[in-house]
Amino acid sequence: MVNDRGTIKWTSMMMAEHIEILKEINDQQDWKEKPIISDFQKEKMNLALQLALKDDLTIELEYFKNHVYHKIKGKLLGVGVLNQFVTIDDQTLPLDSLTGAWID
Repeated sequence: MVNDRGTIKWTSMMMAEHIEILKEINDQQDWKEKPIISDFQKEKMNLALQLALKDDLTIELEYFKNHVYHKIKGKLLGVGVLNQFVTIDDQTLPLDSLTGAWID
């Protein structure tokens, strides 16, 4: 049986710049695209945000940042309609980055 080390054997012959480019390409393959949010989903999120703010409820927000989905759970401190942002605990998120909102 032949012990083939795959790409490891080739990296010693590559320049540092080539290795960086290959790592970047590999990382980009895992990137996710930002979803298109329908008007129905926006209304659902808007209702959840309003209820959480009005009744001081814990809310879970899903948002899209740097090609990755993130989730945060906490108390909603404010929604800036004019500046298009939402503040939860100690984070401020753009409203257009939200992909989901659920009340616990």
